[in-house]
Amino acid sequence: MRWVVFDFGEVISQRNPALPAIADRLGVPLVDFEAAYWNRDAYDRGCSDEEYWTTIGSSLGLTFDSAAVRELTALDNAGWLDEPVAETVALIEDLAALDVPLALLSNAPSTFARLAEEVPWAGHFRHLVFSGDLGFAKPDAAIWEHTSSVIGSSDVIFLDDRQSNVEGAAAAGWDARLWTSALAARAQLRTEFRDLGA
Repeated sequence: MRWVVFDFGEVISQRNPALPAIADRLGVPLVDFEAAYWNRDAYDRGCSDEEYWTTIGSSLGLTFDSAAVRELTALDNAGWLDEPVAETVALIEDLAALDVPLALLSNAPSTFARLAEEVPWAGHFRHLVFSGDLGFAKPDAAIWEHTSSVIGSSDVIFLDDRQSNVEGAAAAGWDARLWTSALAARAQLRTEFRDLGA
């Protein structure tokens, strides 16, 4: 049976709903905070929480001590994890009930990864791969090769909401599909897994 590999951000998760509260906590306009916040490439590739928040602080004219870094990291991670998209979780549960082999491939920092491994939906995945543990990230060629090695297969349906990641996975030989919604993904996957419910 083919593997199904899910992205996390804005597939299983919502777009982080904690950002307005974090901006308020820092006393800065949301638009300014988001401009700094989304510069996450180095964070996704393994830089520390302190390095990431120091970079944000520098761009906003702020400094953070260790306690503030821990607080901000916790708020950020909770925003991503506390309210997953119910329809996506239901799709994951239904695929797992059919014994479809599932994996997660996420550009995400290591601190987040350790928390994500413990949430209930993570138990449906046979493998969870996080870029922050590797030092490289989607759409780097190395991450597709690494993930294929981990799961022991390149016969993969990959679901991701970013076109650049879909293109990178397709170049590696994966059946990569742009995520638009859980409903659309379920309809697509029923062509592969006929017992998957509507």
